[in-house]
Amino acid sequence: MAVPIVLASGSEIRATLLRNAGVEVTTIRPRVDEEAIKQALIAEAASPRDIADTLAEMKARKVSEKTPGALVIGCDQVLDFQGTLLSKPETPQEALEQLRALRGKRHKLMSAAVICRDGKPEWRHVGQVRLTMREASDAYLEGYVARNWDSIRHAVGAYKLEEEGVRLFAAVDGDYFTVLGMPMLELLNFLMVRGSIDS
Repeated sequence: MAVPIVLASGSEIRATLLRNAGVEVTTIRPRVDEEAIKQALIAEAASPRDIADTLAEMKARKVSEKTPGALVIGCDQVLDFQGTLLSKPETPQEALEQLRALRGKRHKLMSAAVICRDGKPEWRHVGQVRLTMREASDAYLEGYVARNWDSIRHAVGAYKLEEEGVRLFAAVDGDYFTVLGMPMLELLNFLMVRGSIDS
């Protein structure tokens, strides 16, 4: 009998990526105070990579403890801009300020995934992508935020590469799935090697 696979996330894009890849998955949103954990880790001078990994593990572990036997996938994504973590913008003005800061410069996105079973981590990976934003005009950025606020308010850095946000970039060095918030190739490879999905 196949081991159930659970995504510990409310992210539609992550669930869609897995389902599009033919993975049967149910979703359970974990009750984790991400902001409090993130602030505690920042206070301890944790690296952006470690913050993403820790948050992904906490989400997976939380749901895993309530779903015995299931493989539970926890994910988290952070944006590292010159050593500073950017979070999801809370207002259109904050989104505009983030985009102005990023414009013409390079930043890193780190997407962590951790798989837990019965409350214990079985696998983990942190994918990294380097992105260079082009020198977009103030007028374009203002229009971009106005047109896309309902979508980009859920995205670190105030953009979505899979939507109009692709026009903000001059170069993307790394895996597209990692930009979307999940290191898919590594995750699918683990599930295939483990025999959890067909290979």
